[in-house]
Amino acid sequence: MVLSVDLGQSGTRIRLGNKSITSTRGKLAGEDPLFALRKVFELLEPLSADTAALSCTGFYGDIPDVTAYAHLCKEFFNTQKVAVIDDGLAGFIGALHGQNGVVLTIGGGVVAVGGKDGAFAHRDGLGSTFGDEGGGFWLGKLAITRALAFRQGRGSNDGLLEAFANQIDAFYALAVKNAADAATLAINSAKTLLDAADANIESAVKIRNEGARLLADTVIATWAGANGSSVDSPLIAIQGGPSSNHTYVSTIQSYIAQALPNAIFVEALGDNLDGATWIGENMLNDSPPLLRWAHVI
Repeated sequence: MVLSVDLGQSGTRIRLGNKSITSTRGKLAGEDPLFALRKVFELLEPLSADTAALSCTGFYGDIPDVTAYAHLCKEFFNTQKVAVIDDGLAGFIGALHGQNGVVLTIGGGVVAVGGKDGAFAHRDGLGSTFGDEGGGFWLGKLAITRALAFRQGRGSNDGLLEAFANQIDAFYALAVKNAADAATLAINSAKTLLDAADANIESAVKIRNEGARLLADTVIATWAGANGSSVDSPLIAIQGGPSSNHTYVSTIQSYIAQALPNAIFVEALGDNLDGATWIGENMLNDSPPLLRWAHVI
């Protein structure tokens, strides 16, 4: 039986057979995935499995040596085999079950993985400082930045200040305003930004539309990287927390369609956790740089 883990920026999900566990502890800003996993595992009740499949944010499309991950899972779960998976690949497998196309996963960050006839491409997943454009952190950070500017009289408030009253209070309550708690505040504010855009607050609409354009660029570049062309009909699935906002998704799709007019937009068949489980059961060999296995006796 496979113990599947999906480590994200906003939390962690774990599945073992019919048992599902959700933890609010994810990978905090600046943390190494290995360290974050240890912190998550320390909070769990005892579990045991022969194989572990770890879908993790924070690898930037390149899985390192995974020996330490194998020893970590041996310590906590007595596993003998461990698959360490870039979360983009897990999302791709879970959403499209290997069909040709692109899966865009939007959480606190952003990652897109595409595949065409066995060729794969990975785009963004570069982290919040220099990447993850259009993701939850990006949306919330820009929105809070703009609301704080309005509060200081920099610019003409168009209603964003009122929409972000709670977030502004939370910002001023932070003891350290540029640490992990600030990043978490930004991620958790993405929904408020998208709701404000749906309410036609102009500054929020501008942020939403720019995020959608950047995410469309990521999808288009991913398909091209997998040797896809503009005349193909790739399946495109968009998943993750911010994708629950239908206007955001439809705006992303409209930008994609301008470059890929034959794209077929589909609902994801599963998520990262489903993908990790499938990989742990079926993709039993390395597929570098997005998947590496380790064995511990």
